[in-house]
Amino acid sequence: MTSGTGESGRRGEGAGAGRDEEAVSRFVERFAAEMTEAGMQRMAARVFAALLADDDGSMTSADLGRQLRISPAAVSGAINYLTQVSMVGRERDPGSRRDRYRLHDEIWYATFANRDQVLTRWERTLKDGARSLGEDTPAGARLAETAEFFEFMQAELVGVLDRWHERRTSSR
Repeated sequence: MTSGTGESGRRGEGAGAGRDEEAVSRFVERFAAEMTEAGMQRMAARVFAALLADDDGSMTSADLGRQLRISPAAVSGAINYLTQVSMVGRERDPGSRRDRYRLHDEIWYATFANRDQVLTRWERTLKDGARSLGEDTPAGARLAETAEFFEFMQAELVGVLDRWHERRTSSR
């Protein structure tokens, strides 16, 4: 592995051996704090940031526990959350019984593409709520306006994702 923690988990191996581990740790904690402030679970944010800062975006539970100084149970809970929201996948090293956790390819594209589905569900529920409450009531009007906002955001998000995909494929 190239994050400075090799296959055996010893520091100093791989392409990341020359990295300033203190700077990596500061980045991980800072980005995790930003993600936590935005609503992500704290431990999941720390694990995600550690994977993001890893050269190959892949670490074992032991690697994560060592780097973040957290318990195996904390790693497990964070990984369960991150796999549920499709930000991280599990895989096995060939010939090993240890799981390795890896960021999905095009993680941000996939994450925002999945948001599109969430926005669609919220929009439908809000429209139903507005009809149920009566669109002429203050609450119904508020729900209808919120549904309209999500409809707008969804249309814009599709265009943004399309433009990003075009940009990525043309720059490769």
